[in-house]
Amino acid sequence: MTETATATAVTDSPAGSKSEQAYQAIKARIVEGTYTPGYRLVLAAIAKDLGFSVVPVREAIRRLEAEGLVKFERNVGATVSGIDPTEYLYTMQTLSIVEGAATALSAPLIGEADIARARAVNEDMRDCLQHFDPVRFTRLNQDFHSVLFEHCPNPHILDLVHRGWNRLASLRSSTFRFVPGRARESVEEHEALLQLLENNADADTIEKAARLHRSATLDAYLAQTNTHPKTNTGSLSAQ
Repeated sequence: MTETATATAVTDSPAGSKSEQAYQAIKARIVEGTYTPGYRLVLAAIAKDLGFSVVPVREAIRRLEAEGLVKFERNVGATVSGIDPTEYLYTMQTLSIVEGAATALSAPLIGEADIARARAVNEDMRDCLQHFDPVRFTRLNQDFHSVLFEHCPNPHILDLVHRGWNRLASLRSSTFRFVPGRARESVEEHEALLQLLENNADADTIEKAARLHRSATLDAYLAQTNTHPKTNTGSLSAQ
């Protein structure tokens, strides 16, 4: 592992490769909280645990570095990244913009089968409200939004969306854990988004609805945690 690894462009590994398997396994442990912020990622120990050589584990950690989930510290090595409220704010603001744009661009390409799939996921989210599991709810939430933005024809915007979701994953905890009341509102807003798509609403209307949906979760989180960042979120939410 070198100090320049963070700046190294890492391409996706073929599905099923040892590097990909190591990447998925380590990422899951970070997201689920098994590897907490500051946790030192010892390559040899992880490789032994996974039954791999050190090489695919090193490649996996480099990918996670590029996504912001891992950082390299001098005299320490690779550790799990932390994230502060201001960083969360910037990530959510950025995601509201790029995901809103991706959803609007995807709209003409979203068919009845896609809407049915998204609605089924949203119903699972509604069921999840009965015995609330914030981690499962967050996973379903990503599945729902993936249906809405996955057809985006602009690969650069789509890449930014995926980077935003990966950055949020570095929190290793669901935002809905802090604002469980927001979960029910989110489900209803999902249905409203689906109705806009079904009714062939114009791109501006869809983009604004998607952005407001994202920023509403941010606003609820900031209010609940009594966080007062220097940056004003209102100007972005209202655009």
